[in-house]
Amino acid sequence: MTHKLYYDSAYQQEWQTTILEKSVREDGIYVLLEETAFYPHGGGQPCDAGEINGIPVLDVLLEEDEVLHKLERMPEGMNATCKVDWQLRFDHMQQHSGQHLLSAVCRDLYGANTVSFHMGTDYCTIDVETLDLDPLKLAAIETEVNRKIYENRAISSYYVTPEELAQLPLVKQPKVTKDIRIVEIKCVEVNACGGTHVLSTGEIGIIKIVKTEKQKGNTRLYFLCGFRALVEFNENVRILGALSGKFNTGKDEIMDRIAKWEHEHKLVQTELTGLKEKLDEYLAQELLVESQDVIAQQFEDKSLKDMQNLAMKVASKTDLPILFLSTSESKVVFAHSGQYAQACGAFFKAHLGSYNGKGGGSDKLAQAGFSCGEDAFAFYKFAVAQFTISKRS
Repeated sequence: MTHKLYYDSAYQQEWQTTILEKSVREDGIYVLLEETAFYPHGGGQPCDAGEINGIPVLDVLLEEDEVLHKLERMPEGMNATCKVDWQLRFDHMQQHSGQHLLSAVCRDLYGANTVSFHMGTDYCTIDVETLDLDPLKLAAIETEVNRKIYENRAISSYYVTPEELAQLPLVKQPKVTKDIRIVEIKCVEVNACGGTHVLSTGEIGIIKIVKTEKQKGNTRLYFLCGFRALVEFNENVRILGALSGKFNTGKDEIMDRIAKWEHEHKLVQTELTGLKEKLDEYLAQELLVESQDVIAQQFEDKSLKDMQNLAMKVASKTDLPILFLSTSESKVVFAHSGQYAQACGAFFKAHLGSYNGKGGGSDKLAQAGFSCGEDAFAFYKFAVAQFTISKRS
């Protein structure tokens, strides 16, 4: 059985040991060490990273109480010099200890027990058994959990027997019946856990709840601890500074400036919509005057939505088929009033595949996009020719 150094001390970063076994599997190269400080996946916590003889450790797995290390390449010899990626390890310690503390505060303040925990690379989450966490309660949780951080309460880990376990005030009983490891935050909580943790709450640094969402009858809390919270804070300060510069105002007035900008933007959009309507009316009349068998037009600056609107406006004034091409977006619109024999969607379905196009629509309006401008133009020319021939025949 591998001697698990991470249970002796989560702070060990380097050590010398012996490689007991090397193996090649379908998914890569693995080694078994006599002793390891590399923590494997488990209990919601990701595995460690680092190096063995300078070779990157890609994954760490626990199989039958043995810790297997997946390496980038096969090491030479049987002696191993190992080094844990300390920045990643300490991040995991901060997040996991922070989760214990946050779960305890949610339970103590509002009776919201944690039912699941996830530690991702960007954020962590817990799901708690309540849907009643309004902003005031979330603020109270955040204040209390950080107060306990500042109190710098000791965090210890130890093993107990089943008999000793029965005497502990655990919220949830562990599934294992031997080698039961307890993590205790002094005067806060006692919990069965196999993860790596800091030695005191002060090392968590800070806990910041960033958002919540409803999840299968529970509330999911997204949170950041320690250096992750610092990175998030620095990024928010950078964005806030950029907005202050953009609107030429102090941070306290940014929301007012954004509200004013949104109002002005809506006025401009309303005016622009009116102008587009007038322009479409003129353009529709011009297209109707110039058309004979089919109304076809290429546009450089019209979006798909604008082409659809114009096509329906023209269709309300004629029974001719209408074909528009956007050269900038490589998209084609086909429309008619309903009096033309060819259904728009059916025509696209029958011919788009030959031009690497994708799309569809109803009998009176269809649209399609193409992988390149050449394909879009080729389909457009083909369709114009088809409708011209059909009309004249």
